[in-house]
Amino acid sequence: MYSIKLLQNANELMINDKNRLEDLNSYRILDTSPEEELDLITELATLICGTPISLLTLLDDKRQWFKSKKGLAKKQTDIKQAFCRFALENPNEVFVVNDSLEDERFKNNELVLNDPNIRFYAGAPLESSRGNVLGTLCIIDTKPRTITENQKRALQILAKKAMGHLELRKILIHKNETIAMGANRLNKLTQNVPSGIFQIRVQPDLAFKFEFISEGIKNFHADLSIEKWLNDPHIVFSLIHPDDVMELKLQVSKAVTANINLYHEYRVLKDNKIYWHSIKAHPEKTNDGDTILYGVFNDITDHYEYELAMEQISFDISHKLRKPVTNLLGLTNLAESNNKATKKELKEYMSYIQIASDELDKYTKQLNETYQSKKRKFNS
Repeated sequence: MYSIKLLQNANELMINDKNRLEDLNSYRILDTSPEEELDLITELATLICGTPISLLTLLDDKRQWFKSKKGLAKKQTDIKQAFCRFALENPNEVFVVNDSLEDERFKNNELVLNDPNIRFYAGAPLESSRGNVLGTLCIIDTKPRTITENQKRALQILAKKAMGHLELRKILIHKNETIAMGANRLNKLTQNVPSGIFQIRVQPDLAFKFEFISEGIKNFHADLSIEKWLNDPHIVFSLIHPDDVMELKLQVSKAVTANINLYHEYRVLKDNKIYWHSIKAHPEKTNDGDTILYGVFNDITDHYEYELAMEQISFDISHKLRKPVTNLLGLTNLAESNNKATKKELKEYMSYIQIASDELDKYTKQLNETYQSKKRKFNS
């Protein structure tokens, strides 16, 4: 009697063990819907052992819950009445009760005295990868009986099979959550990029549609919703300067046909003002013959204006500054070659040099002011 009490206390400690319960909860299996593979396992246990009832049980700290059941209407029972809790201590053994009415641990159990009137029980532990017993694959009969060693072994094999399913299920849940988390992070990053990131599917006949476009497109097409882009792909051509539409179509066609990267700059006419945009994309062929373009739209107006400003500055340097520099060089050479120049002539040379120097200084200051103004604009 004393040993039985110790065993009960030990099992109660194991049932309430924090690590075991955390392990059980990590499978996210409690209170989930039936699964065919597990139902087939419990049915096979019944067929092998010839019992009317078979269960796949999981035990938390308050109840035993039946993930799969055959021959029993109950969904769960109080853990104090559970035969399976005695199997938690020995993960490598099948726990067997040949006749519950002759066993001190169970003869007054409600599940013995009332429905389902358990007289025989055999349970193979469901051991997790962390070494915790989460429940059992058990068979039950309403009359006393015995179980053969082969039947015990069959139960253990089926229990491992069931546990393998739960382990795989757990991995898939974790992987799906990781993928979902990664996709969510990528989506947040994508939606915060100021460019218009897109995915376009192009068919062999060059018919196309947007499969994705990011919120960044609103930075330069604020009046168009994402839905409009997805529902009407040709909207992109209505935004482009009429003189640039055909060339853009040609470049897209070339990228798709030759399977080469696409980069093209084009004008956008908006509110009677010209903006410069670019499209950059990488093509990828699909098994069905379509091409997926992964790319980005950018507003390059500032860069384009910056390049024009730099070209203007270069022009000014090569034209406006060339005159005073040429004059200075000429005057210097003249002064050096005229060894017999009078004081009056030298004074005239110095006067001309001063005029040329002042002109050079004037142009230099103008260019510097222009450059600094452009620099502040493009860096703002």
